[in-house]
Amino acid sequence: MTAPVAEGPNPPSFPPRTPPPAKKPLSPPLPDLPRDGAEGGRVVRRTVLRRVGMRNRRGANWTYESAAWVVGKTRREVLGQLGAWGHRLGPAAVHGVGSATELLLATALGDGGRRVSVHLSDQGGQACVVVLSHRSGLSPGHTADGDDVLHRVTALPGVEGCGTETGPEGRRLWAVVGL
Repeated sequence: MTAPVAEGPNPPSFPPRTPPPAKKPLSPPLPDLPRDGAEGGRVVRRTVLRRVGMRNRRGANWTYESAAWVVGKTRREVLGQLGAWGHRLGPAAVHGVGSATELLLATALGDGGRRVSVHLSDQGGQACVVVLSHRSGLSPGHTADGDDVLHRVTALPGVEGCGTETGPEGRRLWAVVGL
């Protein structure tokens, strides 16, 4: 048998104290990444299309089923939201924003997805309209009939920039229009 612990000036504490857990868990080691060129060259990484995000600005979004009536309704919603935010749109701005929204949405509807999403934000006298088709596996920048969408969008009045990306959530088309 073991002898009992003698009572002394510092009796043992039960259960014994354990160190507190680490505040941040350790990161796993980085994988071996392929390098570009000779040994010690740049690291080549694949990037993933990020979700739509707007920070530090007003934004609105709508999700619709994929139908022809969505084009007119979305144009009215976008122009109405810009008016509600206090933008006084002249005829040229109404035509530019409305036409860009219609063209982007018609292209997304042509992709054949089950639904479409429209995102709107404004900053510094510009409006950004983003349309997602929610159908993956499409070629960027072209409609089903081969028409170049980006050239048609940049030809619209007031359009200052546009682009398209494809990813796992479908095709993303966007245009920045001056107000």
